[in-house]
Amino acid sequence: MDPMMNMNYSKIIDKGNEPSRLFIGGVHGKEGITTIKALSQLDEDSVSNGKLGIYNFDETPYLSTLHKDYYNSDMGKNVLSLIKEHKPVVYLEAHCYKEKSYEKLVDEDRKSRVGVPPLIELEEGVLIGSVAPFLRLNCFKRQDICITLEIPCYPSKKALGVYVNILKAVASSKTREDLEATIGTRYPQQVETARRYAIEFFGDYPPF
Repeated sequence: MDPMMNMNYSKIIDKGNEPSRLFIGGVHGKEGITTIKALSQLDEDSVSNGKLGIYNFDETPYLSTLHKDYYNSDMGKNVLSLIKEHKPVVYLEAHCYKEKSYEKLVDEDRKSRVGVPPLIELEEGVLIGSVAPFLRLNCFKRQDICITLEIPCYPSKKALGVYVNILKAVASSKTREDLEATIGTRYPQQVETARRYAIEFFGDYPPF
């Protein structure tokens, strides 16, 4: 996709009121150039029941979602507004990362370094983890699903395929148990690691 093209994208898939799901891409920097390639592949067949709101945004100044001022920024306020509007029980942030950032994202010392557990690789450089603690602890209930999904900003065809498949797995899940069963079939070790990280970070909080 041409970086100069409009990355703004929104779609609502409505197959009933519950559960409500919200997927957001392009939350900072130029990530929307990559994330729209995956989010735009979600269609009516991706959701069996409930609602899914999909949003992707144009370039904004890069500020980490872990930064204390992010949710005071225009984009951060936009994210909070969408969460308030949709009241999702399934929330996913679609991100991309530069290759040089990979080691920092999966580093076992990431918690001590930036305050959150490392991301977990599923395959083909696709990484999964929890959203920013501020969101997880202040905007969602204990049983809700809250996921960060990362892909290289210049993904291979295989990586994009994996990314889209995970998006569809989350979009079709109604509960955390549904999602763990679906992803756990293919990635059992990664799901177990996610549980461990979640317990270490949140205590008795759920994984992802």
